[in-house]
Amino acid sequence: MPWPWRRKSRKTLARVVIEGPIAGGTRERVLKALRQVEERECPALLLRIDTPGGTVGDSQEIHAALLRLRDKGCRVVASFGNISASGGVYVGVAAERIVSNPGTITGSIGVILRGNNLSRLLERVGISFETVKSGLYKDILSPDRALTADERTLLQGLIDSSYDQFVAAVANGRGLSEDVVRGFADGRVFTGAQALALGMVDELGDEDTARRLAARLAGLDEHELRPTTFGKPAKRLLSFLPGRNLFASLQEALSLELAWSGQPLWLWRP
Repeated sequence: MPWPWRRKSRKTLARVVIEGPIAGGTRERVLKALRQVEERECPALLLRIDTPGGTVGDSQEIHAALLRLRDKGCRVVASFGNISASGGVYVGVAAERIVSNPGTITGSIGVILRGNNLSRLLERVGISFETVKSGLYKDILSPDRALTADERTLLQGLIDSSYDQFVAAVANGRGLSEDVVRGFADGRVFTGAQALALGMVDELGDEDTARRLAARLAGLDEHELRPTTFGKPAKRLLSFLPGRNLFASLQEALSLELAWSGQPLWLWRP
């Protein structure tokens, strides 16, 4: 007899939410949820996306998992919320269809890499680093000095390669040529209405519009069926405190500047 969490759910509309920056914790939660959707053989998935993007590798792993789920016959519809930019777009184009609010902030197709040059500050406070390295570029983006011209060229090549991967994924997912995608993939953001005109999304509507579309694609009752959410984010103690939104925003900004410094990111950074 199969375990309860592996029972087949051929009439279940699954729902998975990607919210906040895409990083290791989000990747682990979402991948686990997608495995549960696959094990229960849910015929359709409503993927709710509300994220400015995040790290390249984590976005790619979620994208690949969604494609595998579709290969198993699951119909995947993405719903763009307040924002689905950069890595959020990369994840979204793995869906069969995309529904966006007219005012959703989307786009920002591109790659950004930032380091912190603290050399002047360190000089003022009398701090210096002694570096022993095995190769010329081993301390690239070190915070105690500026980039050399050769290092900038090397990093630009890395960024260009990541950008090419992004463009190819959008082109394949949306049925567009890479030249067309490159025409608007310069880091700019769009509203959902603008994205529709560019072919980045299929139709305008809210999450319920996406729910009904997913149900129809899977031959389910769109009027009565309500989705079952997999991989719900754990509630944190701070979520009950006053000023929690400001604290979360500050925490997120600090994470982006410190934890992700020196990493290529598929991230909208206004």
